[in-house]
Amino acid sequence: MEAYLSYSQEVMEAKEKGLPIVALESTIISHGMPYPQNVQTAREVEQIIRENGAVPATIAIIDGKIKIGLSDEELEMFGNAQGVAKASRRDLGYLLATKKLGATTVAATMICAELAEIELFVTGGIGGVHRGAETTMDISADLEELAMTNVAVVCAGAKSILDIGLTLEYLETKGVPVIGYDTDTLPAFYTCDSEFKVNFRANSPEEVAGMMRAKWDLGLRGGAVIANPIPQEDALESDFINGIIEKALAEAEEKGIAGKEVTPFMLGKVKELTAGKSLEANIALVKNNARVGAAIAAALNK
Repeated sequence: MEAYLSYSQEVMEAKEKGLPIVALESTIISHGMPYPQNVQTAREVEQIIRENGAVPATIAIIDGKIKIGLSDEELEMFGNAQGVAKASRRDLGYLLATKKLGATTVAATMICAELAEIELFVTGGIGGVHRGAETTMDISADLEELAMTNVAVVCAGAKSILDIGLTLEYLETKGVPVIGYDTDTLPAFYTCDSEFKVNFRANSPEEVAGMMRAKWDLGLRGGAVIANPIPQEDALESDFINGIIEKALAEAEEKGIAGKEVTPFMLGKVKELTAGKSLEANIALVKNNARVGAAIAAALNK
């Protein structure tokens, strides 16, 4: 792996000392938020992880290497650079061979984290089954990765632009546990809950760590969704956000937007239609996930 993996000094020292490490994606910086909020949020999330007893490792593809842990200058670069590829499983070989810049999605970040022996990953929301997937077959690679890669993913549920019911059905088929952190229902990204139940509830980092360790000790491959609701004070009203999502979906269909372009278009359109409230909620939930993720990483490390 030395030919492909490169570690920041901070992450290298953490590995040498046996400290808990939390993986972070880079797509949220290059494709998920506008500048300068993207870089500012990335820095703040890393600091939250440090303050809660773990070491952050933001992952990206740079100059033919999988970089595990980015410098401050590299975070700034991904916040500004044009033409950064959105890297999923299928893209990794190409981007490494051509030495192009790649920002890792949930799926790619999970792969890279496992290669670097990092067991926990914090993100905003996972991808899933898109609305209308029964005809388009538009299903995120995140779900397949959760089924086969041994990394636990702390998120605020599935992005509410998706078909959450079908996403849960797909995860059930693949044997991926959906664990509610202090909740019995699956949060829907911008809102604290939804009409859908989680598989299991965990009320502490130690409970989550115990479930994951038992699963992996048994040789059961795959990760888990650790669904951590957005704080109540930062959540949006479900009727309000669902109405806006419907408008944004109609516009995406009208413009023929499909595939991996759907999510960035939808997030941008939702931000526009909510006058920036959705971006504020997105930042709040990622920070909240970082706090919980650091605690679970510490528990797993024991």
